[in-house]
Amino acid sequence: MLLPRPAVPTGLHPPSAFAGEAVVFGVTAFREGHDLIGVHLRLTSPSGVSSLHRLTPLGDGFDRWEVEVAPLEEGVWTFRFEAFADDYATWEHAAELKIAAGVDSALMREMGALLLTAAAAEKDRPVAQRRALSGAAATLRDEATTDEAALIVVRDPAIAAFFRERPMASLTTAGRPQELLVERERAGVGAWYEFFPRSEGAKRLKDGTIKSGTFRTATKRLPAVAAMGFDVLYLPPIHPIGEVNRKGPNNTLTAGEGDPGSPWAIGSAAGGHDAVHPDLGSLADFRAFVRAARAEGLEIALDLALQAAPDHPWVREHPEWFTTLPDGSIAYAENPPKKYQDIYPINFDNDPAGIRAEVLRIVRHWIAQGVKIFRVDNPHTKPLQFWEWLIATVNAEHPDVVFLAEAFTRPRPMQALAQVGFQQSYSYFTWRNTKSELEEFFHSISHETADFMRPNLFVNTPDILTEYLQYGGRPAYKIRAALAATAGASYGVYAGYELVENVARPGSEENIDNEKYEYKLRDWDGAASAGTTLGPYLTRLNEIRRAHPALRQLRNLTIHWSDDDAILVYVKHLPAALSPTGQADTIIVVANVDPHSTRQTTVHIDSSVFGIPRGHDYAVEDLITGAQWTWNQDNFVRLDAFDEPVHILHVKESR
Repeated sequence: MLLPRPAVPTGLHPPSAFAGEAVVFGVTAFREGHDLIGVHLRLTSPSGVSSLHRLTPLGDGFDRWEVEVAPLEEGVWTFRFEAFADDYATWEHAAELKIAAGVDSALMREMGALLLTAAAAEKDRPVAQRRALSGAAATLRDEATTDEAALIVVRDPAIAAFFRERPMASLTTAGRPQELLVERERAGVGAWYEFFPRSEGAKRLKDGTIKSGTFRTATKRLPAVAAMGFDVLYLPPIHPIGEVNRKGPNNTLTAGEGDPGSPWAIGSAAGGHDAVHPDLGSLADFRAFVRAARAEGLEIALDLALQAAPDHPWVREHPEWFTTLPDGSIAYAENPPKKYQDIYPINFDNDPAGIRAEVLRIVRHWIAQGVKIFRVDNPHTKPLQFWEWLIATVNAEHPDVVFLAEAFTRPRPMQALAQVGFQQSYSYFTWRNTKSELEEFFHSISHETADFMRPNLFVNTPDILTEYLQYGGRPAYKIRAALAATAGASYGVYAGYELVENVARPGSEENIDNEKYEYKLRDWDGAASAGTTLGPYLTRLNEIRRAHPALRQLRNLTIHWSDDDAILVYVKHLPAALSPTGQADTIIVVANVDPHSTRQTTVHIDSSVFGIPRGHDYAVEDLITGAQWTWNQDNFVRLDAFDEPVHILHVKESR
């Protein structure tokens, strides 16, 4: 037995899943000669309950075997594979060929009778099975039984089912025990919404200045976010903001009177990472905000940005935590060509024990305030060993705490962060826009890295406004939201997405008048009254996600085909045996990824993926428009980017 999965490439950490996720267990298994084998998965839950699952050969010529299981219990599962000589299957195959050819017929019948008799003698087999097996053995030995009648026994599906359930096994080989970490559902499934509390309820005063919103005014926005179907509300840093080198509007170097600065420039005389900005309210106000969100069905995700403004208390109390340049100044953060003069990065090589103790204290502090999700800013600029230690330490105390890595970096560092413990990761989705790019990306996240990396498909962020969104208008916003909501188990949007805020600061990939550096006054009610908001579209996407468990899975996406280079086609299928509803669920997504055109073409669906033989008709319903059609293997579609650019089709009956 070779190459088991799920697995992490390094082998240093256990693969992971979330509760209810359908996980593919697979192994390469073979033996010498022509005798047939079988393979079992022995799976043991954290509470000690063991179960046995029969693997199916893929028949791909590479001796791969797989079975799909949906563990529900959170904690560390153990599993191992057991391969064995399948004596019944070997006899069945040989008897089918030889008896039909009249070769060694009597010998094959007696060999079968011996196997069936031995199985019938097993005391823990059901009585009905034992009787049926004894009867079949007697039939094979009866001299009056013709070869044609003997073949009926060989081909009996009921007897074959007995041995699939409980094979006649010999020469068993067991692989080594391995672990699978199953975390809570929110570690892998969620619809995220990001807003700045200071903008929610902010008001322009008569003198032209703006009064900051507070946790209390932001609370009024919670019902609207929940009504759109989001279940995680992500807040940028809520801490005091530095005065020194504070940035002005559009990342200018000089802040004017009343400019609030970037929330990521953390720390001032008012406090550091364990404090809240005085303009937002008190710590008690924050706790009340968390409780109000919970009452609306929203979890709060808090930004964890390990950096400091020049006037953060750390700079005075622990100057050794930063990098001092030859001229005596402290190095500020850079991500060329971007410069962050208002932020000092931490040097984790200086006093690592002290830094670890302080960060752990901060995380525990916010957990005590009701926070169970942390969106970590730029984790790829900190040591992997630090994150491995921090996440393991926190999860040992609080297994339900989730860490999301905001790491737009090279593939290997991004994947390494997931391997050392991050439950979720930002991804390259934001920059994958063409059909071929999306096909490669979706296949990768669902099949190549899904054993250890769970992507969160954010469509935009405060400082990422791609050219696709800048120039694609409303169609682009609908396309990206539909893809994110259906292709991944977790996705997110930044406030203002509903309003199609797509004007960039010249020469950049950021919104003009970026909310990172100023208050944003949005007229939510006016947009709703004018019918220009995409809120209803996002609401419908989240309704579809909640109604269809296939969309709350990661590993079940398969790419299908179209004759047009802008029409993307994929299927997400969850078989009945693994579905929480007990019914199979299949969604077909057909998307025109060109936001500037109307496309018509033929799409080709391999319906065997969802249990319908190829060439057979099946009924589909568009969950966006309500239209219904009868589909088959090849289907005509027409998608107008300016009307409904994406079909989200529910297959009425699948298996």
